Amino acid sequence: MPTPKPVRLGVNVLASGRHDAAWKTFSDPASLSTDIDAFLRIARIAERAKIDALFLADGPGGLVDEALHRPWRALDPVTLLAALSQATDHIGLVATTSTIFGHPYAVARQIASLDHVSKGRAAWNIITSQTPVALAAYGLPHGFDQEERYRRATEFVEIVTGLWDSLPRDAVVADPDRHVFVDKARLRPISIEGHHFSARGALSAPVGPQGRPVIFQAGQSEDSKAFGARYADALFTGQRLIGPAQKFYADVKALARANGRDPDQLLVMPGLFPIVGSTEEEALRRKSDLDAGLDIEFLRAELARHFALDPDDLPLDAPLPYDLIAAAEPRVPIASRWPRRQILAEAVEHGWTVRQAALSNIVGGHRMIVGPPEAIAADILHWLDSGAADGFNLNIDVQTSGLEDIADAVLPLLRKAGRFRDDYTGQTLRHHLGLEPYTDPRDAEPLRRTGTGR
Repeated sequence: MPTPKPVRLGVNVLASGRHDAAWKTFSDPASLSTDIDAFLRIARIAERAKIDALFLADGPGGLVDEALHRPWRALDPVTLLAALSQATDHIGLVATTSTIFGHPYAVARQIASLDHVSKGRAAWNIITSQTPVALAAYGLPHGFDQEERYRRATEFVEIVTGLWDSLPRDAVVADPDRHVFVDKARLRPISIEGHHFSARGALSAPVGPQGRPVIFQAGQSEDSKAFGARYADALFTGQRLIGPAQKFYADVKALARANGRDPDQLLVMPGLFPIVGSTEEEALRRKSDLDAGLDIEFLRAELARHFALDPDDLPLDAPLPYDLIAAAEPRVPIASRWPRRQILAEAVEHGWTVRQAALSNIVGGHRMIVGPPEAIAADILHWLDSGAADGFNLNIDVQTSGLEDIADAVLPLLRKAGRFRDDYTGQTLRHHLGLEPYTDPRDAEPLRRTGTGR
């Protein structure tokens, strides 16, 4: 019998929590988005739980309309994670940046620096989104079509990864007799002239403790799958139903194999939104209490925007208007159509009204499970054992109580099943995730292997 695979877990970090009404449970919520102490508390609990990584989602651009209704991601993710790295020793640190805006040199240096100051715990989460707010913030008159976005992303990643490899550790000779600190002959400078980006030279930061930082990639479109199977170590994706999730999983593993990669070295980690109670009734009550604090009209407007409809098309206590939603699909961006179809399939399965859909994290995109620890642990293992995931990126309802419920009630059950670590056994994020240390193919001698973590 094959050994059951271990569960890989990240935590999507928001100071208040992922539920849109979470901030209303705090006595003084105004400073949550910039409260470093709140983020430190989350990081320390997650590390106590031996979770693989802290995941900072982000979107380029300025203040968005959503931020008028709930706390937003105010702090730069690399800066915040650098601060958290000094208060933790093991947990991984995943920073999100875009391949649409900015320049790859800046990202290469930021993530390489984070990898060094964290002693090998950094990861880069690639996004290719281009919202109107981001385009306005960067002064761009228009965005790029789907094909052009991924051509741009390809050039961006080629430059970033080339720069990460450009200053091998053995080039830093620090030879006082020859008066040489860096041996120029050992550098591997890049010279890339692309349609969107160009770069020449070597990075100032040498190759880090992991060989390369881990690369995550967010998305689920066909272009996204092909891109992730070529470049990523792990995929962060929205999967609400197990059938489509199994197809996604099989597709990206096959694409990895077609690229000459070991498919086990490409992890699939969908988002998961657990709401935990000691019993199902308690969990449902926790969700109901939180839902009572929601602005249902705002959620209805968000739902309408998601479906490219007008809010008046969505009476709250009526069934979802599937005919109108289908007719509006051509107005929905290509990258949003796959998750939208999953959401509709889930709505059909449950027979949701507009109100029920709005209260089921339908706009947030990630699958919600409400129940006792035993049900949540069993669900996680079912998805792994059914070929639908290698782990999950957890969205916590309210911080830090929801994270403590995961740490103290759910993870002990996964440990009892032999599927989650008792303690960290290595230093780097690659080790935690069971990924091989990266070795530049040009190196005759591989980097010293440290094994893979459970």
